Amino acid sequence: MKAEIKPRINLDDRTALETVIPLETPFVVFVDPASSCNFQCTFCPTGHRDMIRETGRYQGAMKFDVFTKIVDDLAEFSKPIKVLRLYKDGEPFLNKRLADMIAYAKASGYVDYIDTTTNGTFLTPDRLGPVLKAGLDKINISVDGMTREQYRRFTGFDFDFETFVQNVKWLYANKGQCEVVVKIPGELITEAQRQEFFDTFGDHCDRIFIENFAPCWPEFDIEAHTGVKITQGIYQQPVATTQTCPYIFYGYSVNADGLVSSCFLDWGRKLIIGDVRTTSMKAIWNSNAMNALRLQHLEGKRCENNVCSGCGQLSHCLPDNIDPYRVELLAKFKAEVTLDPAIAAPGGRRPILEAAE
Repeated sequence: MKAEIKPRINLDDRTALETVIPLETPFVVFVDPASSCNFQCTFCPTGHRDMIRETGRYQGAMKFDVFTKIVDDLAEFSKPIKVLRLYKDGEPFLNKRLADMIAYAKASGYVDYIDTTTNGTFLTPDRLGPVLKAGLDKINISVDGMTREQYRRFTGFDFDFETFVQNVKWLYANKGQCEVVVKIPGELITEAQRQEFFDTFGDHCDRIFIENFAPCWPEFDIEAHTGVKITQGIYQQPVATTQTCPYIFYGYSVNADGLVSSCFLDWGRKLIIGDVRTTSMKAIWNSNAMNALRLQHLEGKRCENNVCSGCGQLSHCLPDNIDPYRVELLAKFKAEVTLDPAIAAPGGRRPILEAAE
């Protein structure tokens, strides 16, 4: 097998966050090319369309002028962002201008690296060719079964699995410098199919991994929706409780309509901190709303936040842990960040999280 058995996330040689927080320039910016998905996966909030309708969230593709505004705004930061992550809630290839987005961001000089994650429906040479030519650095391919019937059961979609496999082979043969990563939740397949998964894709990707389900989305009970009891972390690591979210200190997310979330798991739009259509990316990064949330976490009050308190990402998926450094980071944060007096005062309002008008 050519591929490394290795998770999609880079767990090696990570920056020690306690040495760089607070960051003037974010490491990672999530931008969602499309908030909708053609799949209805039981294990993902986006797949439950009745729940999504109740949130009132925009369902559709990001307009290209909103995307170019996002990228142009990055010029205000002192250096390029490390990663532009072109996915969040939906299927990125539902945006027909995905290749144009990648090309624009690459040409800007404000982004070092671009990746995306896809369910594989649109991995045809016609759709992949322009994306590869545009300069995509990594593509994560989510496999949701090893047969057409398994796909119907778990995604509600009549998926042509055999054609999909051929498309993955074409991608790997024509990938150029793009890294190809293939992953599957182990709960979707039988024990025998685990080896079949490696045999099918192992020679046609750079990285391959069998993940676990994880209760990562706040206010979404994945165990109830799937009937699966979760006992390990997403990468087979032990489950551990964490009080301080590291993500809000090195990244944030732009939803498909331009509203900005402090968290890439904000499927319900309850952690909105701004609107990129009316406010710059740098202003939102340094906003009262974002800093109020950071302060809440550094003060050990995460569980006072109704959304963050129920986040399984911090127990089942976390690659970084800044809990041991929380006290010193709190002092550093207060010394280096300009805070609204109403936020900084003892007992001040925490946090300010409101959708922009």
